[in-house]
Amino acid sequence: MSRQRTQKPKHPMGVRAHAAQNLAPVLSQQGSLSGEIPEGIAARDQGLYRALCFGVCRALPQLEAVAATLLKSPFKQRDQDIHALLLVGLYQLFHMRIPTHAAVGETAGGARELNKEWATRVINGCLRRADRERDTLLAEVEKTPAAAHWHPQWLLTRLEKAWPDQWREITAANNVAGPMTLRVNRAHQARADWLERLEGAGLAARACAFSDDGLTLETPCDVEQLPGFQDGDVSVQDEAAQLAAALLLKDLDGRATPLRLLDACSAPGGKSAHLLECAPESALTALDSNAHRLERVRETLARLKLSATLEAADATTDDWWDGTPFDGILLDAPCSGTGVIRRHPDIKALRRDEDIAELAALQARLLEAQWQRLAPGGRLLYATCSVLPEENAEQIAAFLARTPDARALPITADWGQSAGEGRQLMPTPDGHDGFFYALLEKAAD
Repeated sequence: MSRQRTQKPKHPMGVRAHAAQNLAPVLSQQGSLSGEIPEGIAARDQGLYRALCFGVCRALPQLEAVAATLLKSPFKQRDQDIHALLLVGLYQLFHMRIPTHAAVGETAGGARELNKEWATRVINGCLRRADRERDTLLAEVEKTPAAAHWHPQWLLTRLEKAWPDQWREITAANNVAGPMTLRVNRAHQARADWLERLEGAGLAARACAFSDDGLTLETPCDVEQLPGFQDGDVSVQDEAAQLAAALLLKDLDGRATPLRLLDACSAPGGKSAHLLECAPESALTALDSNAHRLERVRETLARLKLSATLEAADATTDDWWDGTPFDGILLDAPCSGTGVIRRHPDIKALRRDEDIAELAALQARLLEAQWQRLAPGGRLLYATCSVLPEENAEQIAAFLARTPDARALPITADWGQSAGEGRQLMPTPDGHDGFFYALLEKAAD
């Protein structure tokens, strides 16, 4: 078939074509899902744009299986945008309340907007067949666990091995969007007082069960609608992440001030900010290897009117360190993100089985490096947003076995479950993300 391409589109690009452009790098593992709204998408279509991009990533294993059944042969690599467009159409047909004529016609028309006129008939034919044979197609592809549970098979295998009684609940929670949870700045006002302001603005929320500063909105909203957001009265942060500050600071607040604290992998800055809100006299260093991401930390602290020393450096090196040990260190280590898939569903496309060993090796190096910077009697809080034991309980067990001056402190809490020497939270549909914490203390001299 003829595949003529022109340099400029003959028609303005619609929301579905924009979504396909955003998804194409994810499908080819050349970029992550962008939450930014492209220019040219009308305000009334921005919700649809987000729903398409994030929804396709959530249901990706199922949609990919259906697409493989519909296509005689895969699209070429240069046509990943058309493949993404087909997935956008399938997601509308199977999971959205969009009229069939719009899902089919507008999506097929998106190929023209992407300068690939030849693909309009292909997309149109595939989507019409998908609509006619919907039940048969889904029943057939969902014979495979990956399509049935919307997770890549390698991850399902790991989850079932690690959590044989819970893996179904974990995957189900991963497949729905997480709630919008807020952290009230206790340095500005009490949670109950700010909740009254929120209700006065016509927004409903409930207090989090485990974080003293947390509130979960009944309905997500733009941050500009939150009373005092620009003044630093409130921040967006999941409840599980809010637990870090209290865990690290417990029993440290009785020591001489100012406490020297390190947030070793600090971007985007939510945990750094919470530490300073809870211990405002502390001297905190926020470290991150990515200078661009560290700028987000700077912006976060500026909005909250907080100050810290910011260092753009590799946390496994000592180039940035002045040699003075820290009283408390938060190591929120890079990880698989398997506890926050509901917020970052592109993980299903971007993460690979072999990544886990590489991440575990990096986590081990980070632990070793931070331990050298910790003062005798000091405490290190190890955290990940993962539910995989290789990155969590097994990582801590190995560290303790090779580190004579380290001991794990018990985490007594009414949240999560015991996991080796730490505590594991699983993602919950209306509550917190999946997270792991282990609190380590260095022997005093």
